This record gives sequence, structure tokens and C-alpha cells, in this order.
Amino acid sequence: MKESAITVIGGGTMGREIAFVTAMSGFHTYLVDVEERVLDTAHQQLQKSTARLIERQRMSTEAVDAGFQNLEFTTDRDHAVQNSSFVVEAIVEDLEIKQQLFAELDAVAAPETVLASNSSSIVSSKLAQGLKHPERVCNVHFFNPVLQMTLVEVVGGEHTGKDTMDRSLELVKALGKTPVVVEKEIFGFIVNRILMAIVGEALHLYEEGYASIEDIDTAVKEGLSHPMGPFTLMDLVGVDINHGIQSLAAAEPHDDLVKEVSPVLSKLVEEGNLGRKSGKGFYNYSK
Repeated sequence: MKESAITVIGGGTMGREIAFVTAMSGFHTYLVDVEERVLDTAHQQLQKSTARLIERQRMSTEAVDAGFQNLEFTTDRDHAVQNSSFVVEAIVEDLEIKQQLFAELDAVAAPETVLASNSSSIVSSKLAQGLKHPERVCNVHFFNPVLQMTLVEVVGGEHTGKDTMDRSLELVKALGKTPVVVEKEIFGFIVNRILMAIVGEALHLYEEGYASIEDIDTAVKEGLSHPMGPFTLMDLVGVDINHGIQSLAAAEPHDDLVKEVSPVLSKLVEEGNLGRKSGKGFYNYSK
């Protein structure tokens, strides 16, 4: 089935790029946020991002123009949702806020409308609790930067209906992305669990004095053919983001992927050394 229209809720980095990808793929897309200011920024950032991609010949001017024609920026969430057959949530990673949003969406969306979360850390069963139609809830996890990354993890829980999974996979393919299915819910899904295991071991090797930050990064780049080492990656993503992910993982019951938050990460966060965005993290970027 071809979705009638798509609503993406959340005008941040992930939300705006998910919305543009769906719009560029021919779907009328509503990008929703509670603040006009956020939507204005989203519009400006999309113009900058797509201009760079056109310059690098990774996108055509025609495709970008079509994307903006299909994209509607709005603060009227209920109107957008009521006129869409597929909704993607891309708001702050806060369980209570997401649960409140999904309860409100469940009340206003048509029963057949899919309600998907872009979260990589909060499984959809936690968002489907108490809803009238839990069968239409799942995770559809895009990767940053969405305009360039092709992988999408599609995750269903015991509550998720087959039609919801089928339509989610069909949509991902229609967007020109590559879907992978996570058959059972688990924190971090596939990619982030493997990444957390690598990052956790890198931190362990450094904290216990087995090797330096620089040598661990070099070993991972040269030995495993990764584009960058784990410490460089943490600085790029944000030390605070990695600290938050570890905190969530450590709190997961019956899951020993992360047993405790790295003291090195905690110390850097306390000092305000959050990586590239602050000028210093594991490496110094002030120069």
C-alpha cells in the first residue's frame, strides 16, 4: 500500500531529515513541531544541507525542489496526523514525554495509521502500553545523517501487527533505504549494540592502562577498517550523548551489555568536555 501522507513529529536534526527524505520520495509530508522557531531553523538547515549535497553531486536540483514542494511545516499536529497514514516520532529521548505523545496520537489518528518511533533506545512496547491500538506501533530507526545513510532498522514487539511491519518495510524501501528487521525487541537494536560493545571495550582498555586513546583509535581504524576510532567517534557524536546511552543501557534489567557507566565518560561530562562541540573531549579541538 502507498501511504497517503506522512507526518514526522520533531523538527530537530533527525526529524527534519526524515521528513525531507519522505517528501523527496514523493509523499506529501508534514513536519510538525510545537515551536515555529524550530520549524524555521529546520527549513534553513535543510536548505543548507541539500545545497551542499547538490554541490557534491549527491543530489539533483530537481529532486531537492520536489522535496521542498512536498514538505509542509506546521505546528498543527492533530491536523497533520489526521491527514496521514504513517506517523514517525522523532522527539527528545524521554520515555514519559514519548508515552504522553503516543497516547495523544492514539486518540487522534485513524485506527489504521501506523505510529512509529525513531528512537534507538526506547522500544515501542513501552510506548504502546495502554493504547487502544497497540498493534500499529513499532520502531523505525533511521541513522544520522538521514539524507545520506541508507540503513533503517525496523523493529516490532509482541504487540506489533504484521500489517504494521509490512507497511513499515514497504515505506523504507520506497524511500530508497535498506531495511533490516529486528525480530525481537532489545535495547539498542543491532547497530548500536555492536557499537556499544566496541566503545565499551575501548574504554575498558584505556581505563585499565592497556593502551592509549590514540593507539586504540589507530588499531580500530587500521585493523578493523573502521573510518574512525571509537574515541574520535564519541567526540564527534558527543561525549554527553554516549554517556546518556550508557546510562540507559546500564539501567536495562536482564541485559548486561553495559554493567556500569564509564567513569572516564562521567568525568568528561562533569568537566563540560563534550567532544568537538565543546572544543575538547578525548581529544583537544581548540586549535
